[in-house]
Amino acid sequence: MSNFFVTAIGTDSGKTIVSAILCEALGARYWKPVQAGYPRDTETVASLVSNPFFKSFPERYLLNTPASPHAAAKIDGVTIKVSDFVLPSKEQLVIEGAGGCMVPLNDDEFVIDLAGKIPCEVIVVSNLYLGSINHTLLTVSLLKNKNLPVKGIIFNGPRNEESERIILHHSGWPCLLRIENEKSIDRAMVLRYAEEIKRNLS
Repeated sequence: MSNFFVTAIGTDSGKTIVSAILCEALGARYWKPVQAGYPRDTETVASLVSNPFFKSFPERYLLNTPASPHAAAKIDGVTIKVSDFVLPSKEQLVIEGAGGCMVPLNDDEFVIDLAGKIPCEVIVVSNLYLGSINHTLLTVSLLKNKNLPVKGIIFNGPRNEESERIILHHSGWPCLLRIENEKSIDRAMVLRYAEEIKRNLS
């Protein structure tokens, strides 16, 4: 069973919701290696997963300030290093990144460098807005240049068929799921999308 590293084209793209859906669908464990600020995404995912056997693991770095990890770490007087990260379990993991791929962890390393250290497949979350094609294809280009294995793309929010088509055309990756602009984010919603994505992950 593959681990999945959930990244996105930016902050607030929907990584935490997608992580909850994946944990529900796969019965996987959840790990957020770096959390900057509160509330903790670990708590949000736990509140959305119905599986009574759900388990999460503590963050390697739990920082107080809602900011880029490198800046939040500086405020807390710590230094984040990719070499410090070790998988917390041999069970299947859904690993949620912080922000987008190029969010800095320190002066030299970025969030996506974690995916290069950890055995995993990357899932990209793209929320659709004016400019999201550019942001998504820049993310695609980066991941391809780094030769990271990518499982596919999840689109989040109001549909835009032409934006989705051109992104999938240029990435060559499959669409794993489309999350609508939901009025309520709760366990029932997560369960519904979990059943849908199961078919695309097999």
